[in-house]
Amino acid sequence: MIRNYLKIALRNLLKSAGYSAINIGGLSVGMAVAVLIGLWIYDEVSFDHYHQNHKRIGQVWQFVQFGPEKSAYDVVPLPLAVEMKDKYPDFEAVSKSAFRDMIISNGDKKFSKTGRYVQPSFTKMMSVRMVSGSDNLQDVNSILLSESFSRALFGDTNPVNRIVKLNSDRDVKVAGVFEDIPQNSTFREVQVLAPWELYVAVDKSLRGADTNWDENSYQIYVQLREGADFATASAKIKDSRMKRENPPGYKPEFFLHPMDKWHLYSDFENGVNVGGLISFVWLFGTIGVFVLLLACINFMNLSTARSEKRAKEVGIRKAIGSVRAQLVSQFFSESVMVVMIAFVLALVLAGVALPAFNEVSGKKIALPIANPLFWIVGIVFSLLTAVIAGSYPALYLSSFQPLKVLKGTFKAGQLAVLPRKVLVVMQFTVSVTLIIGTVVVFRQIQHAKNRPVGYSRHGLIEVNMTSPALYGHYNTLKNDLMNTGVVSGYSQSTGSITSHYGGVTNLSWPGKAPDAIPLLMSNSISHDFGKTVGWEITQGRDFSREYATDSVAMIINESALELMALKKPLETILIWGGKEYRVIGVTKDMVRESPFSTISPAFYVVNYRNTNMINIRISHSAAMSDALEKVGAVFKKYDPGSPFSYQFVDARYAQKFADEERIGKLASFFTVLAIFISCLGLFGLASFVAEQRTKEIGIRKVLGASVVNLWKLLSTDFLLLVIVACIISGPIAWYFMSDWLKTYSYRTEISWWIFAGTSLGALLITLLTVSFQAIRAALINPVKSLKAE
Repeated sequence: MIRNYLKIALRNLLKSAGYSAINIGGLSVGMAVAVLIGLWIYDEVSFDHYHQNHKRIGQVWQFVQFGPEKSAYDVVPLPLAVEMKDKYPDFEAVSKSAFRDMIISNGDKKFSKTGRYVQPSFTKMMSVRMVSGSDNLQDVNSILLSESFSRALFGDTNPVNRIVKLNSDRDVKVAGVFEDIPQNSTFREVQVLAPWELYVAVDKSLRGADTNWDENSYQIYVQLREGADFATASAKIKDSRMKRENPPGYKPEFFLHPMDKWHLYSDFENGVNVGGLISFVWLFGTIGVFVLLLACINFMNLSTARSEKRAKEVGIRKAIGSVRAQLVSQFFSESVMVVMIAFVLALVLAGVALPAFNEVSGKKIALPIANPLFWIVGIVFSLLTAVIAGSYPALYLSSFQPLKVLKGTFKAGQLAVLPRKVLVVMQFTVSVTLIIGTVVVFRQIQHAKNRPVGYSRHGLIEVNMTSPALYGHYNTLKNDLMNTGVVSGYSQSTGSITSHYGGVTNLSWPGKAPDAIPLLMSNSISHDFGKTVGWEITQGRDFSREYATDSVAMIINESALELMALKKPLETILIWGGKEYRVIGVTKDMVRESPFSTISPAFYVVNYRNTNMINIRISHSAAMSDALEKVGAVFKKYDPGSPFSYQFVDARYAQKFADEERIGKLASFFTVLAIFISCLGLFGLASFVAEQRTKEIGIRKVLGASVVNLWKLLSTDFLLLVIVACIISGPIAWYFMSDWLKTYSYRTEISWWIFAGTSLGALLITLLTVSFQAIRAALINPVKSLKAE
């Protein structure tokens, strides 16, 4: 029986090859989208599962209160690590950690890599898998290298026990090589692991941090013992700082953030976890379901539209004894065959699209064709799709009454047409909603990109002072660079201009409320910083070497001025760390954090000892390649043991839009496919309607109807359906996109023209899709359409 069903299904597919191609093509595209989104979602929800103990691993965070609401930070004081390890049995392992750039060199090979200083317990805690050597970091002068970095540094030679240079001035031994950490791990960029004690030895600023409860600059990772839970352990450490002497006014509350929530649930509002990237998982999961549903709608529409073609077949089968269950089984078998063919094509399409999809999504996903579970899920997924796509046609076709069919009085009627119209409206409602959403996303990105940043990014590069060889040579290094003829500005600062390095709460000013604990971002800079980056002084003046008193002077930004509510900011005395500073200038707000958020209050002081970043302005007249070569030669003179590693400020700033742009590109990709599937179904329906009305068209032409009149006749119904879809999609899109925009402090408005333009575009696409079949039918010679039955 099944063999017979499949044979009939195959014959019907071949008999209507054009409609079969549309059905299979639409389903394969929809299923390919579902496969890609499914792989992307799996990659997201399995983030950090590479680490075997991920269910028991957590990071210590803290809530602090600088204003009316609590803020969450993932940096904490180091003494807490000692207390957790010694005082509470809940913790099986505890490790301090710091994320730093490291220069590793082996002879002429020199690389700047991302590394972490950690305690010995870290490797076991995070399931670092060794390829060779040992993961023991007890030796202060030992390091571990990733497999790919080891290959770049030593080739195929075994690096274990080989000596390399760290940051150009310290010899360290390679204790082992670990397997590259996969892309869907928080630690994916780690290429080097080094002992915490080595960090203490090479960085003088770290000395004393082990006992300083108010130095919030480091990460602490923990692994709970079997049976312990995060809520109980968090409660034990919550008030560790507040129970000590001189509790700070920002009232820190420590808590454990579980590893399984790091990636998807790391957004906090006023002390409450409000999600995070999980919203995008739900978003794209929903899009995947809808795109697949659009393809299923095509199948339903074309199957029911061709109902009259199969009415006699159903009537004869029922007349000779077939029961409805058998007919339902037959039609379902046809659906299964179509879906299985579509699934095979979907895998091919997904495989072809994966490289581009990975580039857009920033992933390294591959089709897991060797995994049996993938095929089980794929088959179940295909069967469910067959049920969704084939249920309505099977139930509808099997309901025909044989008496009416065989007497020739059967007509599909409005009850058959209405569901098809509803499904077309659903298709275009989804498609138009996706278009509006995509336009709003890109408008929000462009709105933030057009935001004034308060300084000039063009031609500005940064060099991280990783090597000690770059310290203590400010004037000579500046002179040598200026003498190259390609540099117009040089300065130093604390951290990059595209981010804030740290903040303080102990800055006082006249009129400050005694109980106010605002956070102001502190910045140590050189005299030439403002000139180099091109900041804009709105009141007062810039720092100058001509004024010896500028060593105790301060420049604040406009947000700080607003916070302090100073009527006459110039010459106002501020107190910081028990020392008086005179405000000499106010600078325009600079975007140093997220371009989508408000500007933090900030101040700047001249302090060469705390700078760790070099800012260089390349002359407008200089060719960038020539300039970088000359600048690199100067750095080689001062630090021959390190590679010349730099970053363009405009490129670093552009990274701030990476997440939003990735979401926008993915949404665009899926939106285009949704429109394609909808138009494919519309094309098939238009083709069928034109075929059904061939004789009507012939009669109208004989009676004098023009091609334009016939085109309007065949197109109007479809246009009306799309207009209804546009009307429905408008409020839906506005509701969801308004809610999405509320997550940004600096945001665009949803303009009326987005809805109007999208609706017009949808109507034009519909016209183009339908017009081909409509004009083609209108141009048929009426003699051919009327001469024979």
